[in-house]
Parts: sequence; structure tokens; C-alpha cells
Amino acid sequence: MLPAPLKLLRPGDWAKNAFVLLPAVFWLAGEGRGAAAELVQEQLFRVALTVVAFSMAGSGFYAINDALDAEEDRKHPTKRHRPVASGRISPGAATALGVALVIGSALVAWGVRPAVLGVVLVYIAMQVAYNAKLKRVRLLDVITVASGFVLRAMAGALALSIPVSTWLVVVVFALTLFLGFVKRLGDLRAADLARAHGDPTEWKPRAGYDSVDDLNWLLATTGSLTMMAYLLYSLSDHARGIFGARATGFALLAPLVFVVIHRLYLRANSGRAESPVTVVLGDRSALAATILFGGGVLAVLFWPPAEAALGALFK
Repeated sequence: MLPAPLKLLRPGDWAKNAFVLLPAVFWLAGEGRGAAAELVQEQLFRVALTVVAFSMAGSGFYAINDALDAEEDRKHPTKRHRPVASGRISPGAATALGVALVIGSALVAWGVRPAVLGVVLVYIAMQVAYNAKLKRVRLLDVITVASGFVLRAMAGALALSIPVSTWLVVVVFALTLFLGFVKRLGDLRAADLARAHGDPTEWKPRAGYDSVDDLNWLLATTGSLTMMAYLLYSLSDHARGIFGARATGFALLAPLVFVVIHRLYLRANSGRAESPVTVVLGDRSALAATILFGGGVLAVLFWPPAEAALGALFK
């Protein structure tokens, strides 16, 4: 078990900042293929610092959010075990640590590029608004969270001083909208199942997500939107112009994306979806599909035989 201060920072959720790396992967496979080693190292160092900045900011707001929501979290069957809700860390200490991390994240971002600092400051302002009000406003709460992921991807591009792709924004926004509703359904189902097993939990969804049918509709809509956005990008002239025949390889990996989306949906309905990261790590099918997808993307982008085969098959 993690020590309470480390658990407060939710290190498992640092994986969310992989969205910062997306522009770097595509840059290395496209414009950066022939770049000098010194330039590649400098660019990747800037991206790594951007990941650190968002990890610090995210953990800072997790700590602040847990301090603010401690009373409410104590009523939830799983959230009541969080460090502040369980009494292992005081709300004051959690808030002080959170504020220090948020300030530190801005300083790190400033060391990357002014543009990255600007994005991080927008992210911080958005998180303040989220904690103050938006997390209790239906739909706006998930839209705000999804926008935070879009900002991560944008910061990754700005760290490299490359244009922000509209396709990147669309695909990331669609995917993270879906993931946001996965978490909302997982929380609701966990509370329902706890009550069914005799746990008199008083927890209620803070933004009014009290209908499983409604959340299933939202998941069906955003899941379909995610698949459509991914396939349209894979087959777009934009992707073809950057990656040539390799872009078709993205479309061939679509079944793996579908598997992950489906497994996330099933886990949410079973009440085992406190976060998408824990779902993927805890579900063998989702984990296998994610690993295969990541390996497939790397093979399509960086393995010459894969590029040659795709070029021969798909003119």
C-alpha cells in the first residue's frame, strides 16, 4: 500500500499525462525523422519537463480537491478510503501541499517555453473553476475535464514549437469525454452495488448523474464519436500527407481501440471504474489491447518493414 502522502498525489493518474507525449511521437515519425540527435534530445527534454509540469499541477489539484470533498467522499463506498476522507491527512496539509505543487508546475512550465506556461496557466484557471463550481454542473464537469486533456496535448505540441493539429484536438476531446462518463457511471454503479449489498452509503452524484440509462446513452454517444474521429483521422488527407501509407496502419488498429472502449464500458457498469487508468491495468483484455495498440502504433511509425508492407498493400 502506498504511503498516505503519495496516495494523495495519485501517482497512478500521472499516466494521463501521456497525452503530452502524443505530438512528440508524431513529430519523431514525421518532421523529426531526419533531425540531428542534439535537436531531438533538446525537444524531448522540453516535452519531458512539460509532462512534469502537468503531473505536478494534476497532483496539486487532486490534493486540493480531496481536501474540499472530504466530507462528501466519506459517504462513498470507495472514495472514503482516500487519505483526507479517511483522516490520515488533514485538509489543511493537503491544501498546502496542493498549492505548492500548482505553483511549482507553473515555474517548471516557464522553464520550457512561454507558450507552455500560458497553457499551464489556462489549465490551472480551469481547475480552479472546476473545483469552485463546474464539478457540480452536469455535462460542464466532464467537458472541463476533457478540455484539460486537450490542453495537455496542445502543450506537448507547443513544447516542440510545432502547430497544434485540429485532428489531435478532436480525437483527444472525444476520447476523454468518453473516459469522463466512464468514471461517472463507475461511481454511480459502485454506490448502487454497495447499497444492494447492505452498505447504507449516503453518497449521491454531485453533478446529478443519477440515471444509469442516461449515462449509458452518453457513453454510447461519446464512444461512437471516439471511434468515428479516430477512423476519420486515420483515413484523412492530413494523416496521409504526414505519414504516407503508414497512416492506413492506424485504421487497421481500430479493432483494438474498440476492444478497449468496450471493456471500459463493461467495467464502468460493474462499478469497477474509479479511473480509466485502473480499469486498463486491472482488466486483462483492456491491458492486452492497449499494449498491442501501443506496439502497433510504434511498429507502423518506426519499423521500416511495416512501412514497406503498408506501402505495397495500400497505394
